[in-house]
Amino acid sequence: MDIRRVAFDHPDAVKLNDQVQAEYGVRYGDDGDATYLDVADFRPPNGLYLIAYDALGTPVASGGWRSQDENDEGYADGDAELKRMYVIEQMRGRGLARRILAALEEDARDAGRRRMVLETGAKQPEAVALYKSSGYEPCEKFGYYRFHELSLCYAKAL
Repeated sequence: MDIRRVAFDHPDAVKLNDQVQAEYGVRYGDDGDATYLDVADFRPPNGLYLIAYDALGTPVASGGWRSQDENDEGYADGDAELKRMYVIEQMRGRGLARRILAALEEDARDAGRRRMVLETGAKQPEAVALYKSSGYEPCEKFGYYRFHELSLCYAKAL
C-alpha cells in the first residue's frame, strides 16, 4: 500500500470524499456531512490529507487532520481534528484505516498539536470500534454536530 500526501482538492480526494458523503447519506438519510472544510485546512503545517493507493494505483482510503484551537464550537488550544477517514467497501478489514490514523497522529504530534479529536456518528460502529481500540476516549462534544443526538466525540492525547 502506498500512502501519499495530497491536497484536499486533488481529484482522488474529491472522488473519495464524494463516496464517503454518499455513505453518510445512506446511513443517516441526509446529504452527508455538512461541516465546512477548506482546502487550506489540510495544508502543512496546519493539517494534512492522505490517500492510500493499491498496487494498481487506485485510491482506496483517505483521511486528514486540521488544526483547531479554542473557539465557540468546543475545541481546545492544540487540537488536531480528524476528518474524512474513509476506506472503500471492498478494502475494509485490512488495517488501512488504522495505518492512516497512525500516520495522521504522528504528523499532528510533529506539528505540535497536543490532542487528536474526532466526531463520528452512532450509525458508524466500525469507526467507533477503530477509534476505541486506538486509544480514543469519549469527550465533550464539539464541532458542527455537537448538538446532534447521534453525534459521538472522542479524543486522544498526542
